[in-house]
Amino acid sequence: MNRLMKPGARERETLLNSGFLASLGVESVAAMMEIAVIGNLPARQMLFREGEPADMLHCVLSGYIRLYKLDPDGREADVSLYGPGDLIGASVVLDGGRYAATAQAAEPALLARFDLRRVRDIASRRPDLALALVNIVSVQLAASFTSLADDRLHTAPQRVSRYLLDHCPADGKATSFRLPYQKSLLAGKLGLAPEALSRAFSLLRNHGVNVRGRLVHIGDPEVLKRV
Repeated sequence: MNRLMKPGARERETLLNSGFLASLGVESVAAMMEIAVIGNLPARQMLFREGEPADMLHCVLSGYIRLYKLDPDGREADVSLYGPGDLIGASVVLDGGRYAATAQAAEPALLARFDLRRVRDIASRRPDLALALVNIVSVQLAASFTSLADDRLHTAPQRVSRYLLDHCPADGKATSFRLPYQKSLLAGKLGLAPEALSRAFSLLRNHGVNVRGRLVHIGDPEVLKRV
């Protein structure tokens, strides 16, 4: 990461609104702010590598961080994608040890980092922080189960349609929105090869989906639900 500094007013506000700190009491928030440092991570730069000793907890303030694993042949498999407000590495607070996957900036990112030894020390004295960390691990584990089930139960067009429907308004009307990140990242998030994502978008044209770059138009969400 580039030069580290203490969080300013804007970074503090983002941290306070994150799922990580939002549930904490005043004393625990103050303790975590005291040990927080902020740094920029350029696009494609590694945050940490699989197997390295885990020494930091990270919270994304802006940008996206891609988490992936490598097989012996160097092939990559995306595990998760972290965006603003997400906590990276919550599980290592509980088990210590080494990072279980590699984290890389998918685009320029701003991160808050917390020394793990100091986080553990604060958590040992402040139950609200310990509970918040356990809750985050639980939520992330549940998301992993959901992602695994999607891989097993749904075709590529179905996975893409479910993602698009999550971004549709509740009134069921036609809508347009911009994908929050590159299609290659969306493919990894959905467990698809980029080519499979492109084919899925092509098939979904028959269901009223039109994609131009990162701009998506959905003519009728009810039709999309029938994929």
